[in-house]
Amino acid sequence: MRTGPGTAARPCPAVTVPRNLTWDRDGPSGPVGSPAFSPGSGSDAQRRRIAMPRYRGQHRKPTTAGRAIARTALAGAVAGAPLVVAVPAAHAATDTTWDRVAQCESGGNWSINTGNGYSGGLQFAGQTWRGFGGGEFAPAAHQATRAEQIVVAERVLAKQGWGAWPVCSRKAGAVGQPATLRNAPAAPAAPQIRLSKPAAPAGGGNYVVKAGDTLSRIAAAHDVAGGWQALLAKNPVLAGNPNLIFPGQQLAL
Repeated sequence: MRTGPGTAARPCPAVTVPRNLTWDRDGPSGPVGSPAFSPGSGSDAQRRRIAMPRYRGQHRKPTTAGRAIARTALAGAVAGAPLVVAVPAAHAATDTTWDRVAQCESGGNWSINTGNGYSGGLQFAGQTWRGFGGGEFAPAAHQATRAEQIVVAERVLAKQGWGAWPVCSRKAGAVGQPATLRNAPAAPAAPQIRLSKPAAPAGGGNYVVKAGDTLSRIAAAHDVAGGWQALLAKNPVLAGNPNLIFPGQQLAL
C-alpha cells in the first residue's frame, strides 16, 4: 500500500488461514503451493513445522467402531427372531424294515416265546405289550399275529423312537419315526351262515300227524315218491280215505 507524506499507514488486513491446510516450510524443496511462513531466521526457523488441525468431510468413511456397532445391532435383531429348524419329514416304517428288525431280534419268528419275559417277533416285554394296547389283540405278543405285533410296535416307536430296539434297529438301518400309526387289522369277517329248509327224509320212516296236516301236504314236505296216493297206499289204517287222518296218528312214509 502506498503512503503519502500526510497519509498515515494502515495496518494490513488479517489473513484467515483455512483450518484444513498444513503449513510447512522445508526450504526450496517444499511442496508446491505451500505458503512461506518464517517466524524467525536461521536454520531452526526454516525447519520449523506448524501443523494445523485437520478437517474431515461430512461424508467421511465410517469408523471401525461404527461398523462394529452396526453388526452388533444386526446380530441382536437376528437373535430376537424365532429360530426355524428344518426337520426331515417322517415316514412310516415299512414292513420290510420291521421284518429286518424281527430277524435280528428273534430270527424272524413272530410266534416265539423265549421264556425270559420277552416274546414275539420284536421281543416285547409283557409290560410294554400291555402298556401300548397289545392286550386288545392277545395276552402276550407271541400269541398275536405279525400284523398285530407291528401295530403295537409302531405305537412304541412313536413314543420311544428306535431306541426301544437300540441294537437291531441300527443293524436293520431303521431311521425316523412313523408319520402315522397303522390301524389295527380288521377282524376276519364271520362266516355267513345260510339257513335252509331241512331236507326231508328220502323215503322210509314214520311221521306223526299234527293239527292242520293233510295227506298231500305231508307227502310234499317229505318228498314221498308217488305223492299222497303212494302215502295212502302205504298206510292201511287210512282205509283208502285220504281225509281220515287225526293229530297224533303215526303214518309210514
